[in-house]
Amino acid sequence: MPFVGGTHWPELLVLLLIVLLVFGASKLPQIGSGMGKAIKEFKHEMTDVTDGGKDAAKLAPPAQGTEAE
Repeated sequence: MPFVGGTHWPELLVLLLIVLLVFGASKLPQIGSGMGKAIKEFKHEMTDVTDGGKDAAKLAPPAQGTEAE
């Protein structure tokens, strides 16, 4: 099978056909919308986590070793 664009088209078509048979044509738009929202929320949370980590590193005082008196 030719490797086109990083996917195997026949396998992808079989998978989509199985999803169509399991969920039905009326549910596919709802499933796609839900998956899109989930991916968008995941990306948003990931940027919040990475930005929050950078901000916390800037605000935290530098770590110092214990000083013997």
